[in-house]
Amino acid sequence: MRCPFCQSDDSQVKDSRPADDNSSIRRRRSCPDCGGRFTTFERIQLRDMSVVKSDGKVQPFDREKIIRSMKVALQKRPITIDAIEKATNGIVRQLESAGDGEFPAAHIGDLVMKALINMDVVGYIRYTSVYKDFRDPEDFNDFLEEVQALQAQSTPKTKNNKTKK
Repeated sequence: MRCPFCQSDDSQVKDSRPADDNSSIRRRRSCPDCGGRFTTFERIQLRDMSVVKSDGKVQPFDREKIIRSMKVALQKRPITIDAIEKATNGIVRQLESAGDGEFPAAHIGDLVMKALINMDVVGYIRYTSVYKDFRDPEDFNDFLEEVQALQAQSTPKTKNNKTKK
């Protein structure tokens, strides 16, 4: 691992342990040349993945883009970074276990929306309004009606348990 301070190609691992989310390994390293200490994280990658954008361009998959977009959508919401990481790990696992490693951006966006609706409805609405490029208030009204219908379907109905006297 290259030292971020002096760019030496040699560094030594001083300590390794699972990261907080148990999906990566945290390594403390030191550089024998400059004495600098730094931390790296290793994550399992089952295959190389790429994203096919709507204009046909292909670019490498970057899980950090998912995390950034979810953070923006969930800004000032009661969702922890650990929950965002966990959701992102789930999305990445779904992608790694499906297909040939090349995914349309729309498919990844759909997976993010599914994760967000389970985490926070407001974050889901924020993300979707940008992702689907809402242009006017009518777009929001139509979408909010869909969200309310989804919530009505997923909310268990409580029965009125009145006893007859």
